[in-house]
Amino acid sequence: MKVPIRVFRSITTSFAVVVLALSTTGTAPADPLGNFVAPVADPALYLPTPLGEPWFDPPAGYEQQPPGTVLATRQVTVGPLFTPVTSTQILFRTNDSKDRPVAAATTVIVPVAPWTGAGSRPVVAYNMAINSLGNTCAPSWLLPRGLAREIPAVQAFLAKNYAVVVTDHEGPRQAYAAGRMAAHAVLDALRAMVRLPELGVPASSPIAITGYSGGAIATGWAAQLAPTYAPDVNLVGAAFGGPPTDYRILLTSMNGTAASTLFLSAALGVAREYPEMFSLMNADGLRLATIAKDLCVGLLAPGGVVAPIPAQALSNVPNVDRTEIAESIIAATRLGGDLAPTIPTMIYQGRQEFWIPRQGAETLYDEWCAQGANVRLEEYLGEHLIVALSGIPGAYAWIDDRLAGIPVPSGCSSFGR
Repeated sequence: MKVPIRVFRSITTSFAVVVLALSTTGTAPADPLGNFVAPVADPALYLPTPLGEPWFDPPAGYEQQPPGTVLATRQVTVGPLFTPVTSTQILFRTNDSKDRPVAAATTVIVPVAPWTGAGSRPVVAYNMAINSLGNTCAPSWLLPRGLAREIPAVQAFLAKNYAVVVTDHEGPRQAYAAGRMAAHAVLDALRAMVRLPELGVPASSPIAITGYSGGAIATGWAAQLAPTYAPDVNLVGAAFGGPPTDYRILLTSMNGTAASTLFLSAALGVAREYPEMFSLMNADGLRLATIAKDLCVGLLAPGGVVAPIPAQALSNVPNVDRTEIAESIIAATRLGGDLAPTIPTMIYQGRQEFWIPRQGAETLYDEWCAQGANVRLEEYLGEHLIVALSGIPGAYAWIDDRLAGIPVPSGCSSFGR
């Protein structure tokens, strides 16, 4: 049973104080207390706190360079891994959701062993489910410190002697769930990679992109924007699972539930790319943005169990999700519509999903297929966390076939629907 919104207004402050206390163990906001007491709707106040590492600062005039331009590189050690590798981080020029120039980082991990197969070494662009708001949550920060949760997936591909590219697909603002930003970052990271011949992954290398949940946002958007944004990138396939495709669906499945703080975090991530959203927030919404702006998923996710706050409680605008601003942003962040990939694509989804219902994956499949895309949809028993594991064998085998140049049957097909 849902509690009335006025009750949530009364518990917002206590929840915020708890998270604020927890957030002091990480990167601290510039003035958390001041903006908590008297919040101001200035989007700059809700960006992640800078790391203070000059390497992430792009050089003057980088905006005039084309997307994919290499701005800086450095060698790093990534782990824990069993495969001997060399790892290079690249700062590169890309575009945000509104096609404004920004700089983003990626980590290219290449096995030391030479590639002995046919053609150039295959590449997997592995998009982690970052699902976070702070700079210390990005793969470029976590990987060298041995803290990336999805390092086993990276190791699985390295064991096949593939190169693996892990991009900070949320961009410099840590724009969680902003699909266009994510797609641009992923595609421009691959452009930057092939511009460094010393990495041994030339433009002829076949590239597959993959990710689950938050990583599926980056993968799906990269697949459908590649034909127009980066037709020069040699993509051969995209496989992703548990995709949050449409925030209109998530408003009914996650909003005001135990998953609400992840939903609200995604809303803040999107607002960093579409700052007009801040005009819709009330003081409590801005307070939550203040204390959440540097948090990683480990602190964000449990909050909904304590305080399942609906988005409507954080705005004084009636029917806030039906305002012109909200409708425009929901449309701009929805996978599918009049966009579709031209590469073979595989989607996998749990049939018993309750936070990210299968309706989203099925609608995306139908829309892409209607535009002539080549899509495979597989639905498995289980919910989000179960299918995150059970979907791996099929998805990774599918990726292996695409990288090996094995053709897929034309048209669309599905299993379990």
